[in-house]
Amino acid sequence: MYLKNLQLHHFRNYADADVEFSPSINVLIGENAQGKTNLLESIYVLAMTRSHRTNNDKELIEFSQDASQVSGVVERQLGPLKLELDIGKRGKKAKANHIEKARLSEYLGQLNVILFAPEDLALVKGAPTVRRRFIDMEFGQISPKYLHDLTQYRSILKQRNRYLKQLQTKEADDKVYLDVLSEQLAAVGGAIITQRIKFLSELEKYAQQLHQSITQGRERLTFEYESAVKNADELSEIEAAQALMDLYTRNQQKEIFQGTTLYGIHRDDVRFLLNGKNVQTYGSQGQQRTTALSVKLAEIDLMKNQTGEYPILLLDDVLSELDGTRQTHLLKTIQDKVQTFLTTPGLSDVARNLIHEPKIFYIQDGKISTDSALKTEIFYPKNSTDTSKE
Repeated sequence: MYLKNLQLHHFRNYADADVEFSPSINVLIGENAQGKTNLLESIYVLAMTRSHRTNNDKELIEFSQDASQVSGVVERQLGPLKLELDIGKRGKKAKANHIEKARLSEYLGQLNVILFAPEDLALVKGAPTVRRRFIDMEFGQISPKYLHDLTQYRSILKQRNRYLKQLQTKEADDKVYLDVLSEQLAAVGGAIITQRIKFLSELEKYAQQLHQSITQGRERLTFEYESAVKNADELSEIEAAQALMDLYTRNQQKEIFQGTTLYGIHRDDVRFLLNGKNVQTYGSQGQQRTTALSVKLAEIDLMKNQTGEYPILLLDDVLSELDGTRQTHLLKTIQDKVQTFLTTPGLSDVARNLIHEPKIFYIQDGKISTDSALKTEIFYPKNSTDTSKE
């Protein structure tokens, strides 16, 4: 799978753009605030129908305009696929091969992307919400059932929290209705727990191989799913649902008192262990970054295994956050394997030596150039120095 071309109309600081990409490595070079990350974001939006940078769709629309359009052609094993996403101030419309999808969830999965940005290093050391979002976004691309269950869970959770607040303030007193909502939430929650654990188990296999390669076999990476449901990894979907229901029954008064749902998949977490020790707590910054790199790169092979095609990799200025050794492992892993989009203000010596025949785009003030003379000057600058961090 690769993105053949991309058209933008009133997206961020791009009034209009029409770009043809290489199926291999595409390097987007430019100074800060010129639009290289906006271009990368547009690919993510085309795939996911949402931005990784903002929850406000209005920010994706060029200033003083009413709507934005992102479209492109994806080359897949089954043939080319035209994707179109219209973003207006009142919502979004998505089309695949000119057929509008009734729900955005029906559109997802047509173009699979993996984004790796500096903030993804927080995957290891950040808050549990970061890791939950990682699971939901990545697994949701390859599993329509998971995406459906997650949407249903969020809807029921919203209803249940609203009703708990009504019980808290005495606006309602029917606990039978609360039991109904609890049963519904537990059933969907149990299904999501078992799916998450299976997903993480598969991801762990690929991440272990990568991590052992990067650390030359010195460290063994494992995952642990943390849940209020004890021994969740040993339970069936029905058993996990029953365990959740037991939690809701035992803690009903506590949840009413606090006016919110205290247990469930919206509060679960993942622990990353190196040789049995929690890397979030005991790992060095280097170990945390290597773990994040291993986990993100593991998604490439997992998606290939699950969908039959490699995803597209988006690297947003991530090389500047990695030392030479980690840059080398990253670039060797992706070379001649997946279509890659890499944003950077300038390339290190490591990157120039390892990236073979890239297509280079120079981004300036929302304009995209592929001028050959300019490419040579930027990609092979005179008196270049290695800008990688140790």
